[in-house]
Amino acid sequence: MLDESLLDAPDELARADRRGLLRGAAEAGARVRTAARHATEAGLADLRPDGRPRAVLIAGSGTAATGVADLLGALAGASAPVTRLHPTGVAHAAGALRWALPGWAGSVDLLLLATTDGTEPGLALLAEQAYRRGCTVVAVAPEHSPLGEAVDGAHGLLVPMAKAPYQEYDESAAAGPGALWALLTPLLVLLDKVGLITAAPETLQRVADRLDRTAERCGPAIATYSNPAKTLAAELADTLPLIWSEGAGAGPAGRRFAATLAELAGRPALAADLPEALPAHGVLLAGSFAAGADPEDFFRDRVEEPQALRARIVLLRDRPAGGLTAAPAARELALSHDTAISELEPEEGGELEQLAELLAVTDFATAYLALATRGHG
Repeated sequence: MLDESLLDAPDELARADRRGLLRGAAEAGARVRTAARHATEAGLADLRPDGRPRAVLIAGSGTAATGVADLLGALAGASAPVTRLHPTGVAHAAGALRWALPGWAGSVDLLLLATTDGTEPGLALLAEQAYRRGCTVVAVAPEHSPLGEAVDGAHGLLVPMAKAPYQEYDESAAAGPGALWALLTPLLVLLDKVGLITAAPETLQRVADRLDRTAERCGPAIATYSNPAKTLAAELADTLPLIWSEGAGAGPAGRRFAATLAELAGRPALAADLPEALPAHGVLLAGSFAAGADPEDFFRDRVEEPQALRARIVLLRDRPAGGLTAAPAARELALSHDTAISELEPEEGGELEQLAELLAVTDFATAYLALATRGHG
């Protein structure tokens, strides 16, 4: 159950925020600036590459690393394939995870390591394997971590992960927004240098500014009725969110939203891209998750029963390119099944700025759902 009164009680939200979720979201812009500075100090801004890599491989553990791989793949588009190397192991623990390079990887490929931990022996072994194959290795990881030494031994480049501006913040909330931007920003600088994406210093400055502005609109002091993140959190209470995305950046933003809702707020959610979301989730709108499901039991005593989940569509959109959009079809399908729909569309700006706004609003919404839901501080 969502305690909506808590959404408009900033002091209580702050007390409940033991994992620093709201602070992490509010400081995302500062984290981008710090991470960009670390990338420059590590020498990424001075790189003069011989040419584009044939392929980019990304390895790392946790939600942040998964989100980074997904975002970079979307932003690179057709420039070069971006492939996430999935870990194997008997448990999701730093010592148990292992990664392997594909058989074709070699000297014309780039291996990126992204981790908020830095103690994973499997990533150190992967760096050594990449060195033997001739792959270039670049890592973003905590400074003075064992992985940093391994990357140095593989003649790779380490960018120290940008820390939060406050010391008491628990970095173990690795699914939070701070971790995402700390890992993503240096890799944006790198892939800009090798010509796969466009992320010049002034672009990253605009991204940081957009994150700051969005944090002002979505912060705990802003009342629910004029706060898009609190509004979205209230709308998603007791629902099964179906997150439908349209646009290159909106897809990874939607998938990250679903992942953080599960990991940080304990909420199930399903994500899919339009127009494929329509047949993929259409049956859910007509089945037991439909708004008008089970009308026969209208008079049943529900006092002691948990409320049934009802589907709610969340439509995340980039500004449509070329005028082609499935949004009207999505709205029509929702309307025909009496299903509520929430829409998020960023203000105009560059691709990275729009993506940053979608990520920021959904990160704040996840935090509010986690904090205002009983048992999820």
